[in-house]
Amino acid sequence: MVSDTSSAPRTAEVSAAKPAASLRQRLFTGLGAVVVVGALGYGAWWLLVGSHHVNTDDAYVGADIAQITPQTAGAVLKVPVADTQFVHAGDVVAELDPSDAAYPLAQARADYARVVRRVQGEIATTEAAGATVAAREADLTRARAQTVAAESDLARSRLEYDRRDKLAASGAVSGEELTNARTTLRNAEANLAAVKAAEALAEANLKVSRAQSAAQAALTTGAGVEDNPDVKYAKANLEAAQLNYDRCVIRAPVDGIVAKRNVQVGQRVAIGAPLMSIVPINQAYVDANFKEVQLKKVKVGQTVEVETDLYGGGVKYHGTVVGVGGGTGSAFAVIPAQNATGNWIKVVQRLPVRIRLDPKELAQHPLRVGLSVKADIDTASSGAARGAGE
Repeated sequence: MVSDTSSAPRTAEVSAAKPAASLRQRLFTGLGAVVVVGALGYGAWWLLVGSHHVNTDDAYVGADIAQITPQTAGAVLKVPVADTQFVHAGDVVAELDPSDAAYPLAQARADYARVVRRVQGEIATTEAAGATVAAREADLTRARAQTVAAESDLARSRLEYDRRDKLAASGAVSGEELTNARTTLRNAEANLAAVKAAEALAEANLKVSRAQSAAQAALTTGAGVEDNPDVKYAKANLEAAQLNYDRCVIRAPVDGIVAKRNVQVGQRVAIGAPLMSIVPINQAYVDANFKEVQLKKVKVGQTVEVETDLYGGGVKYHGTVVGVGGGTGSAFAVIPAQNATGNWIKVVQRLPVRIRLDPKELAQHPLRVGLSVKADIDTASSGAARGAGE
């Protein structure tokens, strides 16, 4: 009987292959379990966290930069600031030669003082005219009283004359006494005529005084010196001249850093010429450009976490969504996209989202305009009306 010597190695190979297949199966099973667990974990994370966040790295720091321009023309005397220097609101950033503005200011001051004195004189004249009217009224009252007295004298003189005239025929009254009575009567008549003329003159003088007083009162009645139109006009000219003089000293309108200084001492500048810019870094914000498909749940008031390339991930800024832009960048381009052509390719557009940053964090870690940042909006946080215009 002959034995099969090849069966022993085959049995050994089969026995060795079974443990290897079992190990491979366990590895694949473990790998599958890890994949399933990872998928479940990612799904849970996406459901609970990821679906409530939108982010972008197409975001940049911005600020409302103040352009410094002169409001009066002149030669530059001083420029006490330089690029990168921090200034506070009210600090002097440039001074112009005030010589051209000094003469109009002195002239305006003199005109104002002259007009004030003239108006004061007019007011005094108005008061004097009122006193004159009162005096003329008193003169008229006296003239009327004198007329009444003259009329009484005339009546008495006429009565005396008539009585003596009747008695003269009987010889009871001498001719001399009758002559004296006639003379007294004529004098009384003449006096009455003179008094009436004086009364008429007093009335005429009163009318003239009243007219003059009314004309003078029209210039000053109802207003004091400062309320007089001429004084107001002169004061307005003085304030304009003073303002033009004060504008020779140019001050910073906001706190910030000086940038783009392009003015030198001795240079003559015109009104509106750009001298420098001031960047209010303590009021910086972020404009984050999100894809239109990311903005469905974005609302004003939602919280944002911002990370900058300047400080890296170790510094986090916290902000709030304050609004969504009114249009895409292409909509405001000088040459807008012509989508009404046959060669049209759909491109996902982006809208700028304005993010206000925490001032305290900005003070601790200042930013500069134009820096790149990453923005992450928590769409599950509370928000106001839709930033897209609702």
